[in-house]
Amino acid sequence: MTEIASGPPAPGSQAGRRPEAIKAIPVRHPWRWVSAVVVLAIAADALYTVVTAPHMRWEFVGRYLFGRLILEGAVLTLELTVTAMAIGIALGVVLAVMRLSPNPVMSWVSWFYIWFFRGTPVLVQIFFWYNLAIVLPHIGIGIPGAHIGFQASTNSVITPLMAAIFGLGFNEAAYMAEIVRAGIISVELGQAEAAQALGMTRLQVMQRIVLPQAMRVIIPPTGNETISMLKTTSLAFVATVPELFTRAGQISNANFAVVELLIVISVWYLAMTSILTVGQFYLERHFGRGSQRELPPTPFRRFQQMLFTFHAPLPQIDPAPPLNSGRH
Repeated sequence: MTEIASGPPAPGSQAGRRPEAIKAIPVRHPWRWVSAVVVLAIAADALYTVVTAPHMRWEFVGRYLFGRLILEGAVLTLELTVTAMAIGIALGVVLAVMRLSPNPVMSWVSWFYIWFFRGTPVLVQIFFWYNLAIVLPHIGIGIPGAHIGFQASTNSVITPLMAAIFGLGFNEAAYMAEIVRAGIISVELGQAEAAQALGMTRLQVMQRIVLPQAMRVIIPPTGNETISMLKTTSLAFVATVPELFTRAGQISNANFAVVELLIVISVWYLAMTSILTVGQFYLERHFGRGSQRELPPTPFRRFQQMLFTFHAPLPQIDPAPPLNSGRH
């Protein structure tokens, strides 16, 4: 709300004189400052409690923050994230198209895949791939009943790293299938029908008409899934994959600095998720062009507004027209 500063016209003023512009004065909100001070005080007290903890050894945090093993674990975490998301997105698009297919076999196979992989924990799936050699010592490709084909040891093909990638990627594909399906059905059906009337095949309609428009719906949840995948890679410890969480556990088992190493990897996870969040924002900004009158402000601009602006921008009020503006 704003208060309108106005007053009676000055004596002797001319009747046809244009009045001055209205001055909008913002209403003061003292309780905003009080609540801000209270929140900052609570946050400062919590931070002080952690920093001054009697048994906290901060020298371990500084020593291992950029340690070789931690850096190797961070790199492997990123590799797991990228690989698993690539599998999840590629397979998810295929499953979404199969789910929307008029072919009942394709639709039901896709539905069963999504039902199964969404209904079982990803930790169980990683553990399954890691222990597959117990029940299937050899895997191969060939013609049943013939000696033509390829066969190899399961342990040599499905290494601990591959077990983690399969578990994460195949599980992610089930979620990405639903995200892509939601994006596809958000596009107006008439556009696909018009494209098919012009002679385009179903695949061409999907590639050129539907998917480009569906990206506005697909990108935000896909970014969230990528950030979630970055943190879910910590479950690869069950397959003894030396990612970030596993490395921290190995180091803390030697020096008993459990909390200190958890702080170290938390800093790395926060740094990597922050970078992914910025990337997601610019992707959404890119695919949102044309659907909004103006693009949303950048993260730096938002930070500036949050830091220096404590109220909404004041409305611009045009002055009233002159009282005798009519023609004589």
